[in-house]
Amino acid sequence: MLGALRRKVVSGGSSASILGKTLQAIRPGVSASRVSSYAGKEMLLVQARGIAHVRNFSHLVLPGCSAGLANKRDAVCIIQSEAIMQMSCRAFSSGDGDLIDAVVPFMGESISDGTLATFLKKPGDRVTADEPIAQIETDKVTIDVVSPQDGVLQEYVSKEGDTVEPGTRIAVISKSGEGVAAAAPTEKKSEKAACEPSPSAKTVKEEKPKDKVEASPAKEKPKAPSPPPPKRTATEPVLPPKERERRVPMTRLRKRVATRLKDSQNTFAMLTTFNEVDMTNLMKLRSDYKDAFVEKHGVKLGFMSGFVKASVSALQHQPIVNAVIDGDDIIYRDYIDISIVVGTPKGLIVPVVRDADKMNFAEIEKTINNLAKKATDGAISIDEMAGGSFTISNGGVYGSLLSTPIINPPQSAILGMHSIVSRPMVVGGNVVPRPMMYIALTYDHRLIDGREAVFFLRRIKDVIEDPRRLLLDV
Repeated sequence: MLGALRRKVVSGGSSASILGKTLQAIRPGVSASRVSSYAGKEMLLVQARGIAHVRNFSHLVLPGCSAGLANKRDAVCIIQSEAIMQMSCRAFSSGDGDLIDAVVPFMGESISDGTLATFLKKPGDRVTADEPIAQIETDKVTIDVVSPQDGVLQEYVSKEGDTVEPGTRIAVISKSGEGVAAAAPTEKKSEKAACEPSPSAKTVKEEKPKDKVEASPAKEKPKAPSPPPPKRTATEPVLPPKERERRVPMTRLRKRVATRLKDSQNTFAMLTTFNEVDMTNLMKLRSDYKDAFVEKHGVKLGFMSGFVKASVSALQHQPIVNAVIDGDDIIYRDYIDISIVVGTPKGLIVPVVRDADKMNFAEIEKTINNLAKKATDGAISIDEMAGGSFTISNGGVYGSLLSTPIINPPQSAILGMHSIVSRPMVVGGNVVPRPMMYIALTYDHRLIDGREAVFFLRRIKDVIEDPRRLLLDV
């Protein structure tokens, strides 16, 4: 009996008549009119919406009847199995399966949403599988939304500037490309029809001016003289017109940077100490071995690797600088991950050199160059920026002579490098020109005392001025 019911429903028979006959056979006391009053409405819900409506349907058809209830549920469950199978096949398509949705990918454990920044393709453009069609801007990185399959971009279902979450539909891709080109004339016709007012609207518009003209004689009153414009005093400043100003919304990355820097300023008891470094020996080391270094390691020898090695040595001598406050506790880190500040057109990004204490000069230079390139291209990942126990910021590449950097939370200190300037220095009782650099250490005074901060900066100065200390560990 139940198998016959399933075959009749699948073949397209009337759900009301089929179910009525079936229930009369199962339970003769049920009238056909009583069944048909519910079957026509609820049977459609059985196929479309699922088991929750099936059970509701059971109680409506047989209220208070427990004898035939179990059998009827078995019947509709058999019917429902095909509906579930059909719905699961159409989870990411519409119609005959030609249309596919492009959705926002997973953006990282610490990122819950992002802003739809730009569309890289236009509706009607042909796209290939895994080709970026839009960009999502998050608090940390920019993520691409790619096309799931080859086809033609039919339409965007989200707008630029929308806040989207992982799984949000961004665009619709047509695998065959049919219906994409024909969509434009239809839209033009609808726009043209919308612009033309209906005849009734025209009549109303024509009648309104007449009414105004007829009512105007009765409402006319003598107008009061308008007050003269206020005279501008001599001391009042003349502001530029608003037309010469532009208001642009902040990017999510810029807002995140602003929030973190202000939180750092409000949380830490920041203090900065300074020193100056004679770069003569490090510059000579670089000049003597730069060609051999490139030939062997395939990367140029820069100053950053020297300062990273000096910072590692200073952190080993002053481990409190590598620690951080967590509530009422102090967390000492037994690893050294150096964060390097990289300036990009979209804002500051701070990738991390992992286990810098285990790297040599060549490994540090390669890692920094790789991370800097990724940051500039917008291809850096969340994992490559997470963590870090100490930060180095090199404002000297932009010509900065002196600055007070802000701590990168949740770290406790940051080293600021600056430009190299030739200045007169006293060496061996004689005044000679020397390439000098100011260095600055901003630290959390709640955790680090001035003594440790000065010793830390002094260690960096000693290592940079005499790199042989690294070899002898003195």
